[in-house]
Amino acid sequence: MQITSVSVRKIEKEGSRMKGIASVLIDDSFAIHDIRIIEGDNGLFIAMPSRKTATGGYRDIAHPINPDVRKMFEDAILNEYEKAE
Repeated sequence: MQITSVSVRKIEKEGSRMKGIASVLIDDSFAIHDIRIIEGDNGLFIAMPSRKTATGGYRDIAHPINPDVRKMFEDAILNEYEKAE
């Protein structure tokens, strides 16, 4: 599996922990949109797209299955975030 494209839109809203929204294209065949870039206590991290459940919690719609793939996504997205204007 290869991440073939990453696009990032920075969000500059004062007081917001959300710093951007990313889309990722995998193998030029599968797209994942609405990946949030969040400013946490230990720096930036990504939050995969999710939806609210009937019980009021949230559940990821699409997400990496193992830590290696999560790191691959996070590295690619945060690298593109640093380049974005």
